[in-house]
Amino acid sequence: MTVSPPSTGTTGTTGTTGTTGTTRTTGPSAGFAASTSGSPASSNGAAGPRSGTATPSSAPPSSAPPSEPSAPRAGTAAPSDRPDTVDLYQKHIGSGRAVMGRVMGGMAEVRSEGVWIHTDDGRRFLDFGGYGVFIMGHRHPAVVEAVHRQIDTHPLASRVLLEPVAARAAQALAAHTPPGLDYVHFVNSGAEATEAALKLARAHGLTSVITTRSGFHGKTLGALSVTANATYQTPFQPLLPDVTQVAYDDPADLEQALAAQRDRACVIVEPVQGEGGVRIPNPGYLGRVRALCRAYGALLVVDEIQTGMGRLGTWWGVDAEGVRPDVLLVGKGLSGGVVPVAAMVATAEAYAPFSRDPYLHTSTFGASPIACAAALATVRAMEKEDTVARAAALGPRILAAVRDVCAPYQGGLVREVRGRGLLIGVEFAEEQAVGELMLELISRGVLVNNSLNSTRVLRLTPPAVVEDSALDLFLTTLGAALCSTADRMTG
Repeated sequence: MTVSPPSTGTTGTTGTTGTTGTTRTTGPSAGFAASTSGSPASSNGAAGPRSGTATPSSAPPSSAPPSEPSAPRAGTAAPSDRPDTVDLYQKHIGSGRAVMGRVMGGMAEVRSEGVWIHTDDGRRFLDFGGYGVFIMGHRHPAVVEAVHRQIDTHPLASRVLLEPVAARAAQALAAHTPPGLDYVHFVNSGAEATEAALKLARAHGLTSVITTRSGFHGKTLGALSVTANATYQTPFQPLLPDVTQVAYDDPADLEQALAAQRDRACVIVEPVQGEGGVRIPNPGYLGRVRALCRAYGALLVVDEIQTGMGRLGTWWGVDAEGVRPDVLLVGKGLSGGVVPVAAMVATAEAYAPFSRDPYLHTSTFGASPIACAAALATVRAMEKEDTVARAAALGPRILAAVRDVCAPYQGGLVREVRGRGLLIGVEFAEEQAVGELMLELISRGVLVNNSLNSTRVLRLTPPAVVEDSALDLFLTTLGAALCSTADRMTG
């Protein structure tokens, strides 16, 4: 592709440049495009825009430089005066990732703030992706300040003495979890939080696990066992034994599985399936799951790694139905967009095995002072800025606007637009459209995500800090990208 966004503060349209030799193929798990070759770069290394690309009249937030170069042409090699990051990926990280990077234009992200990511060739991208991490935007100032302060004093702990930052972070997080979920086990990633929950269930003698089809809980071995996608599971089988998959949003199917595994099951479920394509259950589903787990003696683990921390317009997805799980998994947004951190939060009864024996499940870097400083600052900043309320107000606005932009393609290219809070999915009639539109948006300076367990769904996870000017830019760009994608796929 050869599309560039217009320069900041300009209006109108410009001419087109053609592409040559570009072939896209949709991947089996990502609905993603791959390119074997791209069009040559223009003499200044920047791609020209397509004609008809609309330009918003409003300027971006003041945090961005006043004038930014255009976005890259997909398939364009990095300028020769920059380190060849693609080549380094090819040699030391992986050929598949290198190919994907080359399709994106070969540029590397080197700086970020708020809703913007900047690349090594001076371009910038509006980030409506980030896999749900950046509810507070990139590098929230309060979190950055707290992390700097912690680095200057005590970034990592001995693991022998008590560490006060972890204790304060646990207290702050527990103040916002459903009543009774008071015990916090900090880890480094969402997958580790899932692993901790599965081990905690085992410590209670619950050796059977029930998960939902299209659910996603991570890719480490235990987490992968409950991530219901054969594409990721098959190469690593055998996985954990005694794992049952049931239909999502189907209490009857869950009850049948629980009846067969009475008093020995752990149930893991998401309030909204994120990687499953932003699948929103019917009202009352989580309450019914909670009641069934009680009736059949099962431990209920609710995975809020993506849906929690205000993403759905409430602190937690379970808040909408007043459900209290036995275990709550937290991640992504807890980082404040600065330092990776996640957590497993549990009731006193559920947490008892880990509470009695602090060495039963440990991690060298889990609950590190630097990570917990980020978590503590994130919770405090969310309280101060009323981030959850902002997400609750902003989400319906964005959802309605995206539906309006997609309306001309409804029933054709677009099958459905759905969402809750700041988690929005656009489902397409064909898998290929996801990859096509992603590349089109990237070439116009916007980043979004595909859905790993639903290859026809493009996923939007905008930050709660997005301003109207940036939102206008996104909607204008989405409209132009949809138009180009529809023309290409139907022409």
